Amino acid sequence: MPPPARPAALGSTTKGDGDRAAGDHGAGASAETTRTPSVAPRLGANLRRLRYRRGLSLERLAGRSGVSRAMLSQIELGKSVPTINSLWKIARALEVTFSALIGPAGEGTPVLLKSATGRFLTNTGATFSSRPLFPIDRRHRAEFYELRIKAGCEERAQAHIAGTFENLVVAVGRLEMTVDGFTYPLECGDALFFNAEVTHTYRNPGTTEAVVYLVMTYGEGASESGFSLPEP
Repeated sequence: MPPPARPAALGSTTKGDGDRAAGDHGAGASAETTRTPSVAPRLGANLRRLRYRRGLSLERLAGRSGVSRAMLSQIELGKSVPTINSLWKIARALEVTFSALIGPAGEGTPVLLKSATGRFLTNTGATFSSRPLFPIDRRHRAEFYELRIKAGCEERAQAHIAGTFENLVVAVGRLEMTVDGFTYPLECGDALFFNAEVTHTYRNPGTTEAVVYLVMTYGEGASESGFSLPEP
C-alpha cells in the first residue's frame, strides 16, 4: 500500500513534478511541503534513529530510497513531512514498518480512534487517501487502514519489504487491483489477499468514490524498531 498511508497530524501535502501520484515517486528537497507539520519532529527523530541504527549516511539512504539527500535532511530536522509515497520508499529502504517511522513505541490500554479526529495521508492530487485505524504510537506487525480512491483514479505502490502481505475488502464502490502485472476486478464485498513484495496498483474504475479496508501484515522479522537487515 502507498503507503501507503493523510494522518491528520501530517495534513495534506503538495509535490513538484519530480514526485507524482502514480508511477515515478521521486522526491526533491523543495518538492514536498506540509500544511500541518505537527508530526514532523516525531518523524524526523524516528528517521534519524533508524538511519543511525543501520549505519547509513544520508547519501546511502538517498541512494537506497530514491528520496533526495536534501529532502531526507529536511525531514530529520523536522522542517518537512513527505508525501505518503515517499514515506513508503523510506520505510522500504530502511526495512521497517510504516508505523516505525510515524510513531514512537508505546504501550497502553484500549484506544478509541474517533473518525472526527482521524489521521490521514493523501497523494498529490488527493485522489487517494489512507487513514490508519490503529494507534500509530505503537509498533505493529499488522496494520489496518481505510483507503479512499476517487472515481476514475489510481495509485501505484512500489514493492514492499520482504514478508509483507495485503488483505483488502471493498466496502463501497468498485476496485481493480493490478498485482505484478495481473489485474483483479473487485465488486463491493469482494476481497483480495496478495504478497505485496511486488509492484501493485489500486484503480477505481467506477463513477463514485471507492472505500476499501486493508490489513497489512509484516514478516516474522518485525521488531520494535522494524525490520533490520545486515549492511552489504
